Amino acid sequence: MMTLDQALDTVMQLSLEQREMLINIVQHRDIENRRREMAKEAREAIADFHAGKLKPQSTQEIISTLHQSLNEVGD
Repeated sequence: MMTLDQALDTVMQLSLEQREMLINIVQHRDIENRRREMAKEAREAIADFHAGKLKPQSTQEIISTLHQSLNEVGD
């Protein structure tokens, strides 16, 4: 497998136009991969909901849980 330094050295051998194209391609692929990941997570959440694995919560409970998880990450 190629190291990051080797990849960068290889990329720097490309013309500026090719490097810009490469950046654009990588960014779009990353976006598409993230979309696929989010869609998969959404399908799993819907399946969990239909399977009864999720309990109904009020908006306030959801916000409170979100705040708690954000505080844990910040600690």
